[in-house]
Amino acid sequence: MPERPARLMVMLSGSGRTLLNLADAIDQGRLCAEIALVIASRPCLGEQRARARGFDTRIIPGIIEPETLAALAQEARADWVVLAGYLQLVRIAPSLQRRVINIHPALLPDFGGPGMFGRRVHEAVLAAGRTESGCTVHYCDDQFDTGPIILQRRCPVLPNDDPDTLAARVFEQECIAYPEALNMLIREQRAPTTGEE
Repeated sequence: MPERPARLMVMLSGSGRTLLNLADAIDQGRLCAEIALVIASRPCLGEQRARARGFDTRIIPGIIEPETLAALAQEARADWVVLAGYLQLVRIAPSLQRRVINIHPALLPDFGGPGMFGRRVHEAVLAAGRTESGCTVHYCDDQFDTGPIILQRRCPVLPNDDPDTLAARVFEQECIAYPEALNMLIREQRAPTTGEE
């Protein structure tokens, strides 16, 4: 009997590209999951795309209190809370510790923190003269981009790159990294635990 797909609560603030990447990975059988609920921090293209795909979608502006986040996850029966370009700080209730993950378009711990999202990240990487960039999937804690790293994928920074070309190359890695990280976490969650000898 096939295993039940992991249930994801996806949170977004922008275009929804990461949501669509996850939905496509699910549809193609590359991710054993289902999208149970989408939370948008504002009316946005991502919210429209979520509704167009038939996902239960809600707009909740502002910072969501930890208890509210936990209640939403419980209502959705979500195994994982997946941040997908969500620009609000997420404060995590004890029941969601190590169940909230994010993807960041740089190799953390560099180029992370408050205000470091989207184009700003790639501008900073280029301004620093880096020859390599990539993306990081990490657990969330109560700060921006500081939780334990789950995995990273790397890509070169080319001499003629601008923020847009670098962003496109990094997003290619994000499209691989997020489903890969989620599959790894889902497998670990389902692995039988063995007692100490």
